[in-house]
Amino acid sequence: MARIAPDMMRKGMTDIAKSTPSTIEIVQRDNAYKGFYQLDRVQLRHEKFDGGMSRVINREVFVRHDAVCVLPYDPQRDEVVLIEQFRVGAMGRSNNPWLVEMVAGLIDKDEEPEEVAHREAEEEAGLTFSALWPITKYFPSPGGSTEFVHLYLGRCDSTGAGGVHGLEEEAEDIRVTVWAFEDALQAVRDGKISNAASIIALQWLALNRAEVRGLWQ
Repeated sequence: MARIAPDMMRKGMTDIAKSTPSTIEIVQRDNAYKGFYQLDRVQLRHEKFDGGMSRVINREVFVRHDAVCVLPYDPQRDEVVLIEQFRVGAMGRSNNPWLVEMVAGLIDKDEEPEEVAHREAEEEAGLTFSALWPITKYFPSPGGSTEFVHLYLGRCDSTGAGGVHGLEEEAEDIRVTVWAFEDALQAVRDGKISNAASIIALQWLALNRAEVRGLWQ
């Protein structure tokens, strides 16, 4: 494996904005499947780091709506509210496809991410947020998916949270549980929480908890 000298890495980080390729040529794009989700086949060429163009590349792209994930947090009680539900993508890949996650949902046309955060909190957990704190935005799997995630912390009152929630028309069966923050963070360390959004949000809260509690209490 080729190694890059530290001075070259520093120079690379400084020059990355002006040296990153930007030209993309779409040769052909066709829809291969369209149901609840969509799969497209794409033929393209793109500019390379040496300034030339790549050969024609064939790719399949999973086309999804953007999503919102929000970690409900009670700063008074230092508790987070998490949900459990069956995930077909984890079936056969995990001993338990009922995953511990955060409140989440897809952004419909003309919706703002904050609207989705409030809607999904009510539908999936019976919660109301009094404030939202943007954590970050990211591509969870850009090698083959268009999905883009908006991640938030939501201020809530965890008193009385629990039970089973979800929309019957969407076949949702969602169990709501309240965790001491330290217990949830330990579940990340132990691998019991294994989805990216929850790991990112809980680790972010670990780094920023004092500031959040100072402003939200």
